Parts: sequence; structure tokens; C-alpha cells
Amino acid sequence: MFGLFKKKSKIEKLQLEYKKLLEESHRLSTSNRSLSDDKAYEANEILKEIDKIKEAEKGT
Repeated sequence: MFGLFKKKSKIEKLQLEYKKLLEESHRLSTSNRSLSDDKAYEANEILKEIDKIKEAEKGT
């Protein structure tokens, strides 16, 4: 209940976007392989950004 109004961090937002893109990629994999690959690529780019943010947090 206390987390009801808590704002999401940048990492949490990116993780949700990553998950959404992976799910969409999986769904498209049966009908349109090139679109599926595009979504998987976008998800991978978001994962790289998440890793960069985590590394920056570790360094400080």
C-alpha cells in the first residue's frame, strides 16, 4: 500500500519496456519474422542501456 504512489525509477521503466518488447517479439515470431527481429533488437538496446545505468550506479 505504501508503494502505491511511489514513482518508478528509470531502471524500472526501462525493464517494463524491455519486457513489453520481448513479449511483442515473441508474439510476432509466428507471423512476421522481420518485425519480430526488430523488436528483439530494440529490447536488446534497452537492456544495454539498463546495464550502463547499473554500472554507473556501481561506480559512484
